[in-house]
Amino acid sequence: MQLNSLAPTTKNRKNAPVGRGGTRGKTSGRGGKGQTARAGHKIRPEVRDLIKKLPKRRGHGKNRSRTVRIERKVFAPINIGALEMAYNAGERVSPASLVRKGLVRRTKGRAPHVKVLGTGELTKALVFVGVSFSTTARTAVEKSGSSIAAA
Repeated sequence: MQLNSLAPTTKNRKNAPVGRGGTRGKTSGRGGKGQTARAGHKIRPEVRDLIKKLPKRRGHGKNRSRTVRIERKVFAPINIGALEMAYNAGERVSPASLVRKGLVRRTKGRAPHVKVLGTGELTKALVFVGVSFSTTARTAVEKSGSSIAAA
């Protein structure tokens, strides 16, 4: 076998020239004038125009936070002063009992995580079950003689 005897097995076919007369002349398949006649033209999708008209929430992470951190616990706050008025001495304070008394609302059909905050005074001894505390609320609860049980 010699180099001069080699021949390609497939034909060397070139793409047909476009826009120089022949079968595809004048607008060369590009339609009329204006934006559609230009190379790389893009017509804006209507959906994008609708999205841009919607109001945006401002600030970094405003829209992200509810979707990215799904394991985040959302606490329903309750003040010590509200517990003082709603409960009698020796009663059990739990998320379910707070929902029953109307002090907190259900979230997603169940009793929420509750955090007791230190605003107000507690004079009665209560039993707390399954509730979180702020530091000031914990000292006020312990000072009143209440017991804190783990959930």
